[in-house]
Amino acid sequence: MLLTVPELLMLMLGFLVIATLYSSVGFGGGSSYLALLALVFVSFFAIRSTALVCNLIVVSGSSYLYFKKGHLDFKKFLPFILTSIPMAFLGARFRLSEEVFFILLGSALIISALALIFQTVRLKKSEEVSAHYPAYVTYLLGAGIGLLSGLVGIGGGIFLAPILNHMKWDKSIKIAALASFFILVNSVSGIGGLLTNGTFELPWIEAVGLMVAVGIGGQIGIRLSLSKLTGKGIKVVTAILVLTVGIRVLLVNGLQLQF
Repeated sequence: MLLTVPELLMLMLGFLVIATLYSSVGFGGGSSYLALLALVFVSFFAIRSTALVCNLIVVSGSSYLYFKKGHLDFKKFLPFILTSIPMAFLGARFRLSEEVFFILLGSALIISALALIFQTVRLKKSEEVSAHYPAYVTYLLGAGIGLLSGLVGIGGGIFLAPILNHMKWDKSIKIAALASFFILVNSVSGIGGLLTNGTFELPWIEAVGLMVAVGIGGQIGIRLSLSKLTGKGIKVVTAILVLTVGIRVLLVNGLQLQF
Protein backbone atom coordinates (compact mmCIF):
# COMPACT_ATOMS: atom_id res chain seq x y z
CA MET A 1 0.00 0.00 0.00
CA LEU A 2 1.52 3.29 -1.13
CA LEU A 3 -0.55 5.62 1.05
CA THR A 4 -1.60 5.59 4.68
CA VAL A 5 -5.30 5.10 5.41
CA PRO A 6 -5.88 8.80 6.28
CA GLU A 7 -4.06 9.85 3.10
CA LEU A 8 -6.13 7.49 0.99
CA LEU A 9 -9.38 8.69 2.56
CA MET A 10 -8.46 12.32 1.86
CA LEU A 11 -7.57 11.43 -1.73
CA MET A 12 -10.85 9.54 -2.12
CA LEU A 13 -12.75 12.60 -0.89
CA GLY A 14 -10.92 14.77 -3.41
CA PHE A 15 -11.70 12.32 -6.21
CA LEU A 16 -15.37 12.17 -5.21
CA VAL A 17 -15.65 15.97 -5.35
CA ILE A 18 -13.82 16.12 -8.69
CA ALA A 19 -16.00 13.38 -10.20
CA THR A 20 -19.13 15.20 -9.06
CA LEU A 21 -18.02 18.52 -10.52
CA TYR A 22 -16.68 17.20 -13.81
CA SER A 23 -19.45 14.72 -14.57
CA SER A 24 -22.03 17.47 -14.18
CA VAL A 25 -20.60 19.09 -17.33
CA GLY A 26 -19.90 15.89 -19.27
CA PHE A 27 -16.27 15.32 -18.26
CA GLY A 28 -14.59 12.42 -16.50
CA GLY A 29 -12.21 14.40 -14.30
CA GLY A 30 -9.00 12.92 -15.71
CA SER A 31 -7.07 16.19 -15.75
CA SER A 32 -7.61 16.81 -12.05
CA TYR A 33 -7.06 13.15 -11.15
CA LEU A 34 -3.68 13.42 -12.84
CA ALA A 35 -2.90 16.61 -10.97
CA LEU A 36 -3.70 15.12 -7.56
CA LEU A 37 -2.01 11.80 -8.30
CA ALA A 38 1.14 13.64 -9.38
CA LEU A 39 1.36 14.98 -5.84
CA VAL A 40 1.15 11.56 -4.10
CA PHE A 41 2.40 8.89 -6.55
CA VAL A 42 6.03 8.54 -7.61
CA SER A 43 5.53 6.43 -10.76
CA PHE A 44 3.97 8.32 -13.63
CA PHE A 45 2.93 4.98 -15.15
CA ALA A 46 0.73 4.52 -12.07
CA ILE A 47 -0.51 8.10 -12.43
CA ARG A 48 -1.60 7.62 -16.06
CA SER A 49 -3.13 4.19 -15.46
CA THR A 50 -5.11 5.19 -12.37
CA ALA A 51 -6.43 8.37 -13.98
CA LEU A 52 -7.63 6.50 -17.07
CA VAL A 53 -9.40 3.83 -15.03
CA CYS A 54 -11.15 6.45 -12.88
CA ASN A 55 -12.10 8.35 -16.03
CA LEU A 56 -13.63 5.20 -17.45
CA ILE A 57 -15.73 4.59 -14.34
CA VAL A 58 -17.22 8.11 -14.39
CA VAL A 59 -18.00 8.46 -18.09
CA SER A 60 -19.44 4.95 -18.43
CA GLY A 61 -22.29 5.94 -16.13
CA SER A 62 -22.62 9.39 -17.69
CA SER A 63 -22.74 8.06 -21.26
CA TYR A 64 -25.43 5.56 -20.32
CA LEU A 65 -27.66 8.28 -18.84
CA TYR A 66 -27.05 10.61 -21.80
CA PHE A 67 -28.05 7.73 -24.08
CA LYS A 68 -31.24 7.11 -22.09
CA LYS A 69 -32.14 10.80 -22.42
CA GLY A 70 -31.57 10.76 -26.20
CA HIS A 71 -28.55 13.07 -26.26
CA LEU A 72 -26.06 10.63 -27.79
CA ASP A 73 -26.12 11.10 -31.58
CA PHE A 74 -23.83 8.26 -32.67
CA LYS A 75 -23.97 9.19 -36.37
CA LYS A 76 -22.77 12.72 -35.69
CA PHE A 77 -20.20 11.55 -33.14
CA LEU A 78 -18.69 8.86 -35.41
CA PRO A 79 -16.05 11.02 -37.20
CA PHE A 80 -14.55 12.08 -33.86
CA ILE A 81 -14.48 8.51 -32.60
CA LEU A 82 -13.01 6.87 -35.71
CA THR A 83 -9.87 8.98 -35.66
CA SER A 84 -9.48 9.50 -31.91
CA ILE A 85 -9.41 5.81 -30.91
CA PRO A 86 -6.29 4.79 -32.87
CA MET A 87 -4.51 8.06 -32.04
CA ALA A 88 -5.26 7.69 -28.31
CA PHE A 89 -3.91 4.14 -28.50
CA LEU A 90 -0.78 5.41 -30.27
CA GLY A 91 -0.30 8.25 -27.78
CA ALA A 92 -0.57 5.90 -24.81
CA ARG A 93 2.19 3.70 -26.28
CA PHE A 94 4.76 6.49 -26.20
CA ARG A 95 7.36 5.96 -23.47
CA LEU A 96 7.78 9.53 -22.28
CA SER A 97 10.49 10.50 -19.85
CA GLU A 98 9.21 11.65 -16.48
CA GLU A 99 10.31 15.24 -17.12
CA VAL A 100 8.64 15.43 -20.53
CA PHE A 101 5.50 13.81 -19.15
CA PHE A 102 5.08 16.37 -16.38
CA ILE A 103 5.84 19.30 -18.71
CA LEU A 104 3.23 18.02 -21.16
CA LEU A 105 0.76 17.31 -18.36
CA GLY A 106 1.20 20.73 -16.72
CA SER A 107 0.90 22.54 -20.06
CA ALA A 108 -2.21 20.53 -20.99
CA LEU A 109 -3.82 21.31 -17.63
CA ILE A 110 -3.12 25.02 -17.98
CA ILE A 111 -4.47 25.16 -21.53
CA SER A 112 -7.56 23.19 -20.48
CA ALA A 113 -8.23 25.56 -17.58
CA LEU A 114 -7.83 28.66 -19.73
CA ALA A 115 -10.10 27.16 -22.38
CA LEU A 116 -12.76 26.43 -19.76
CA ILE A 117 -12.53 29.96 -18.39
CA PHE A 118 -12.86 31.42 -21.89
CA GLN A 119 -15.79 29.17 -22.68
CA THR A 120 -17.61 30.08 -19.48
CA VAL A 121 -16.92 33.80 -19.26
CA ARG A 122 -16.77 34.93 -22.87
CA LEU A 123 -19.35 32.82 -24.67
CA LYS A 124 -22.97 33.85 -24.36
CA LYS A 125 -25.28 31.28 -22.89
CA SER A 126 -27.93 32.01 -25.52
CA GLU A 127 -25.65 31.03 -28.42
CA GLU A 128 -27.10 27.59 -29.09
CA VAL A 129 -27.19 27.81 -32.89
CA SER A 130 -25.44 24.92 -34.61
CA ALA A 131 -22.88 25.69 -37.31
CA HIS A 132 -21.90 23.39 -40.16
CA TYR A 133 -18.33 22.31 -40.89
CA PRO A 134 -16.70 20.07 -43.51
CA ALA A 135 -16.33 16.45 -42.44
CA TYR A 136 -12.52 16.62 -42.44
CA VAL A 137 -12.62 19.17 -39.59
CA THR A 138 -14.21 16.66 -37.22
CA TYR A 139 -11.81 13.92 -38.30
CA LEU A 140 -8.79 16.15 -37.66
CA LEU A 141 -10.12 17.32 -34.30
CA GLY A 142 -10.75 13.75 -33.21
CA ALA A 143 -7.25 12.66 -34.26
CA GLY A 144 -5.41 15.56 -32.64
CA ILE A 145 -7.23 15.45 -29.34
CA GLY A 146 -7.12 11.64 -29.29
CA LEU A 147 -3.32 11.71 -29.58
CA LEU A 148 -2.99 14.31 -26.82
CA SER A 149 -5.35 12.40 -24.54
CA GLY A 150 -3.32 9.21 -24.97
CA LEU A 151 -0.04 11.01 -24.27
CA VAL A 152 -1.14 12.59 -20.99
CA GLY A 153 -3.55 9.89 -19.82
CA ILE A 154 -6.96 11.55 -19.97
CA GLY A 155 -10.00 11.00 -22.18
CA GLY A 156 -9.68 14.33 -23.99
CA GLY A 157 -13.21 15.64 -23.49
CA ILE A 158 -11.96 18.61 -21.50
CA PHE A 159 -10.01 19.71 -24.60
CA LEU A 160 -12.76 18.89 -27.08
CA ALA A 161 -15.78 20.49 -25.39
CA PRO A 162 -14.41 24.09 -25.17
CA ILE A 163 -13.38 23.94 -28.84
CA LEU A 164 -16.78 22.69 -29.95
CA ASN A 165 -18.58 25.26 -27.82
CA HIS A 166 -16.48 27.99 -29.41
CA MET A 167 -17.26 26.58 -32.88
CA LYS A 168 -20.99 26.39 -32.00
CA TRP A 169 -20.87 22.80 -33.20
CA ASP A 170 -24.16 21.89 -31.49
CA LYS A 171 -26.23 22.58 -28.39
CA SER A 172 -24.34 22.49 -25.11
CA ILE A 173 -26.09 19.34 -23.90
CA LYS A 174 -25.11 17.52 -27.11
CA ILE A 175 -21.51 18.67 -26.71
CA ALA A 176 -21.49 17.45 -23.10
CA ALA A 177 -22.82 14.07 -24.24
CA LEU A 178 -20.17 13.85 -26.97
CA ALA A 179 -17.43 14.81 -24.51
CA SER A 180 -18.55 12.04 -22.17
CA PHE A 181 -18.66 9.41 -24.90
CA PHE A 182 -15.39 10.68 -26.41
CA ILE A 183 -13.70 10.27 -23.03
CA LEU A 184 -15.18 6.77 -22.70
CA VAL A 185 -13.80 5.39 -25.95
CA ASN A 186 -10.43 7.13 -25.62
CA SER A 187 -9.99 5.93 -22.05
CA VAL A 188 -10.54 2.36 -23.22
CA SER A 189 -8.14 2.92 -26.11
CA GLY A 190 -5.56 4.53 -23.83
CA ILE A 191 -5.71 1.64 -21.37
CA GLY A 192 -5.23 -0.75 -24.28
CA GLY A 193 -2.16 1.18 -25.36
CA LEU A 194 -0.68 1.02 -21.87
CA LEU A 195 -1.38 -2.70 -21.57
CA THR A 196 0.22 -3.61 -24.89
CA ASN A 197 3.22 -1.42 -24.13
CA GLY A 198 3.73 -2.90 -20.67
CA THR A 199 3.24 0.45 -18.92
CA PHE A 200 -0.12 -0.24 -17.26
CA GLU A 201 0.62 0.03 -13.55
CA LEU A 202 -2.19 0.07 -11.01
CA PRO A 203 -1.69 0.22 -7.22
CA TRP A 204 -4.75 -1.93 -6.56
CA ILE A 205 -5.58 -1.00 -2.97
CA GLU A 206 -5.55 2.72 -3.70
CA ALA A 207 -7.18 2.23 -7.11
CA VAL A 208 -10.16 0.32 -5.76
CA GLY A 209 -10.86 3.03 -3.18
CA LEU A 210 -10.56 5.75 -5.81
CA MET A 211 -12.81 3.88 -8.24
CA VAL A 212 -15.51 3.63 -5.58
CA ALA A 213 -15.20 7.35 -4.86
CA VAL A 214 -15.44 8.44 -8.50
CA GLY A 215 -18.26 6.01 -9.17
CA ILE A 216 -20.37 7.65 -6.47
CA GLY A 217 -19.33 11.18 -7.41
CA GLY A 218 -19.95 10.60 -11.10
CA GLN A 219 -23.50 9.41 -10.52
CA ILE A 220 -24.26 12.40 -8.31
CA GLY A 221 -22.86 14.86 -10.84
CA ILE A 222 -24.57 13.55 -13.97
CA ARG A 223 -27.93 13.38 -12.22
CA LEU A 224 -27.56 16.97 -11.05
CA SER A 225 -26.66 17.99 -14.59
CA LEU A 226 -29.65 16.29 -16.16
CA SER A 227 -31.85 17.98 -13.56
CA LYS A 228 -31.00 21.36 -15.15
CA LEU A 229 -28.22 22.32 -12.77
CA THR A 230 -26.24 25.20 -14.29
CA GLY A 231 -22.70 24.30 -15.14
CA LYS A 232 -21.27 27.83 -15.27
CA GLY A 233 -20.16 28.10 -11.65
CA ILE A 234 -18.93 24.53 -11.64
CA LYS A 235 -16.80 25.17 -14.72
CA VAL A 236 -15.21 28.23 -13.14
CA VAL A 237 -14.32 26.39 -9.92
CA THR A 238 -13.01 23.43 -11.89
CA ALA A 239 -10.95 25.70 -14.14
CA ILE A 240 -9.36 27.43 -11.14
CA LEU A 241 -8.47 24.06 -9.60
CA VAL A 242 -6.99 22.71 -12.82
CA LEU A 243 -5.08 25.94 -13.50
CA THR A 244 -3.58 26.07 -9.99
CA VAL A 245 -2.41 22.47 -9.95
CA GLY A 246 -1.36 22.62 -13.61
CA ILE A 247 0.99 25.51 -12.88
CA ARG A 248 2.44 23.63 -9.91
CA VAL A 249 2.95 20.41 -11.87
CA LEU A 250 4.61 22.30 -14.74
CA LEU A 251 6.94 24.36 -12.58
CA VAL A 252 7.77 21.91 -9.77
CA ASN A 253 7.46 18.43 -11.33
CA GLY A 254 8.25 19.31 -14.94
CA LEU A 255 10.72 22.20 -14.86
CA GLN A 256 11.84 21.24 -11.34
CA LEU A 257 11.94 24.81 -10.09
CA GLN A 258 12.40 25.30 -6.34
CA PHE A 259 10.31 27.84 -4.40
